[in-house]
Amino acid sequence: MRYEGSCHCGNIAYEVEGDIDSLMACNCSICSRRGYLLWFVPREAVKLKTPENNMSSYTFNTHKIQHNFCPTCGCAPVGFGEDPRGNEVAAINARCIPDLDLGSLQINHFDGRSV
Repeated sequence: MRYEGSCHCGNIAYEVEGDIDSLMACNCSICSRRGYLLWFVPREAVKLKTPENNMSSYTFNTHKIQHNFCPTCGCAPVGFGEDPRGNEVAAINARCIPDLDLGSLQINHFDGRSV
């Protein structure tokens, strides 16, 4: 299935292709503060509809994930990084997909604070 997502002001917009079977809620320092509900997909499943330079990026800890956010509205709709096997992935913030019924999806909790 194809989904469209964006930051609040639309400065960052994307399309993503895939099936959402569950979302991840992580308790690490950034995910818990931002309230992310994440859906991980292969990087090639995401097509940016706006220029990549519209995003600001923040990295911390191991610097393996680019936590992207909009410098205008502050929303963080998508991040890019690598999975443990070195594959390029996108972390989609499901809260930034307006037509998605979050209450219908399974949410798995991940203890990122202890990692």
